[in-house]
Amino acid sequence: MDFELTEEQQLIRETVRDFAEREIKPIAQELDEKAEFSYELTEKIGELGLFGMYLPEKYGGQGLDVLSYIIAVEEIARIDGSQAATLAAQNSLGIGPIYYYGTEEQKLKYLPQLCTGKGLWGFGLTEPEAGSDSRGTKTKAKLVNGEWIIDGSKIFITNGASEISLGSTIQSVTGEKDGKKEFTTIIVEKGTPGFKTVSMHNKMMWRASDTAELYLDECKVPEENLLGKVGQGSKIMLSTLDNGRLSIAAMGLGCAQGAFELALKYSQERKQFGKPICKFQINAFKLADMATKIELARNLLYKACWLKDNNKAFAKEAAMSKLYCSEIAKQVADEAVQIHGGYGLMKDYDVERFYRDQRLLQIGEGTSEIQRLVISRYIGC
Repeated sequence: MDFELTEEQQLIRETVRDFAEREIKPIAQELDEKAEFSYELTEKIGELGLFGMYLPEKYGGQGLDVLSYIIAVEEIARIDGSQAATLAAQNSLGIGPIYYYGTEEQKLKYLPQLCTGKGLWGFGLTEPEAGSDSRGTKTKAKLVNGEWIIDGSKIFITNGASEISLGSTIQSVTGEKDGKKEFTTIIVEKGTPGFKTVSMHNKMMWRASDTAELYLDECKVPEENLLGKVGQGSKIMLSTLDNGRLSIAAMGLGCAQGAFELALKYSQERKQFGKPICKFQINAFKLADMATKIELARNLLYKACWLKDNNKAFAKEAAMSKLYCSEIAKQVADEAVQIHGGYGLMKDYDVERFYRDQRLLQIGEGTSEIQRLVISRYIGC
């Protein structure tokens, strides 16, 4: 067992941490307040090489391992959940399905653009009546004269409606087989007639990330826009979520780390009854528990990444990581606000934003309840 990061991984952590502190932190609060998506930051993240980190160089990536990518997400989330959401969704949900299931032509057409920070891609799975039940999809597609005609809608799609969103991968029902729905994934580019994207506003969390509703009304795309094979859609989407769980776990870990550091710093500076509040046992023990939970979360997540990087089964550990890191983010952010007292409820303090941002982590890309269901099946229930 070797818990040391490689020199390259350590350098990635240092580089991304410096970038997040220098470029994101000074404007994170303002972007959150305005609910403003930052094209400038997204492009800078692309210039840093964080989009498509795990892709081969011929597709615009750097050929790095999964753990390196997860460390990058963790470090961005340590400062701002919104920018981490853009990064995580682009890599795992946008780039992932095209890389793992696309044809060579599709990979060469889309992936280099998606690694630059000048183009984003959505993952069209969730619908108004298809959330935890991914097979509840009602969007339909039929093949007519060499074209897919798609009708339906999607909701809560990250990176789906910004000015640099280039399109989305859409799960559709394309028929029935043995009395069951047949699901197929289809690439739909922005600007396609019948394809409309609408930004969603008034969010509690990740206010500076792009969240979209997608509408498809007799949307026609070429037959070659099929991603994978007909009937393979559910497999593609669910395997994508396995990979995505690692990045959401990284967001939970980074959020917890950031909130912990804010609480520790505040408790060292804030004085009551003549001494820093971190000297009171009740607060010292809170901080000790927070640090312990973060260490456990990091070890679990990094093990899941190690399994994937070594081509071993990792889906169970990915679900465990997503569940645990999300729950720890909730617990640590809550205690961090408590340590701040009344100040923790004010938008002038970053911990207030961390408290809001963590709330999606127990819902997005599979709720905590669904993670427990997945885990229970792996352990034989």
